[in-house]
Amino acid sequence: MQKRYLGKSGLEVSALGLGCMGLSQGYGPATDTRQAITLIRAAVERGVTFFDTAEVYGPYLNEDVVGEALKPLRDRVVIATKFGFNIGNDNKRQMLNSRPEHIREAVEGSLRRLKMEVIDLLYQHRVDLDVPIEDVAGTVKDLIAEGKVKHFGLSEAGAQTVRRAHAIQPVTALQSEYSLWWREPEQEILPLLEELGIGFVPFSPLGRGFLTGTIKAQTTFADNDFRKTVPRFAAEALKANEKLVILLAELAAERHTTSAQIALAWLLAQKSWIVPIPGTTKLHRLEENLAATEIKLTPADLQKITQALETVKIVGERYPAALQAHVGR
Repeated sequence: MQKRYLGKSGLEVSALGLGCMGLSQGYGPATDTRQAITLIRAAVERGVTFFDTAEVYGPYLNEDVVGEALKPLRDRVVIATKFGFNIGNDNKRQMLNSRPEHIREAVEGSLRRLKMEVIDLLYQHRVDLDVPIEDVAGTVKDLIAEGKVKHFGLSEAGAQTVRRAHAIQPVTALQSEYSLWWREPEQEILPLLEELGIGFVPFSPLGRGFLTGTIKAQTTFADNDFRKTVPRFAAEALKANEKLVILLAELAAERHTTSAQIALAWLLAQKSWIVPIPGTTKLHRLEENLAATEIKLTPADLQKITQALETVKIVGERYPAALQAHVGR
């Protein structure tokens, strides 16, 4: 597995990481714990060194699973987790909370569940407008000085928030959605990250499964599948967006690869400091994704994709209205 550095931080990780959220929530029932542990360890065996989780995934369940799976492999991996939600006793009521005292409580819980003494990369999960980002960055700076955290990250933060945070405590990585299906980061975020030397960790690099070509306009989603609430996954939006899937399938056929591999190879080709974190619950999909690191798209390939994308108008918001308000701040 190839390695990459997240910006200028010196943090080296595998070119593809593993997003672990889907093992515990978001796309149906949680994966059996033993099966999830087996998959995570299989990823390590195949060269993956970068694993992404958060206290809110489950909630808490995902950190427990990741911690159990990686405890015997701790010296071989980089583990990222996140704080920023106030999780109610009913495990359903979640509100943004990045107050300094809450950050400290969250870190102690994450350390316990992940079974480790220091968090490699700690993200603010969503920007909390009630707490100045300077206070958030300052708290993480203190936690780094105390040896409880190594690197600071942000998730779905806007450009000015990233700049303000970075002035207090250098930001190692920004995690936000980025794919052939969502290219907004190219406008302000990527130039800023390049300027500041910050790495970029795209989540949902396969468009929550849409870019694989396995989701059709007639596809239905279970009540516990997050996509059921997402405008971009409504039947009319899926139908309108099929042109992108057809384009990917054509490119994949030309290269004797899969649509997912082309989508990931395209992301990897954008910048050397981009590290996508596709998630999966299946070993064969994990192996398919990892094989994308061996695909080298030529300048001609990339130009062809760019020109083709100009003919595709993406339909539908990527979050329900209530969640849309929490991104890009």
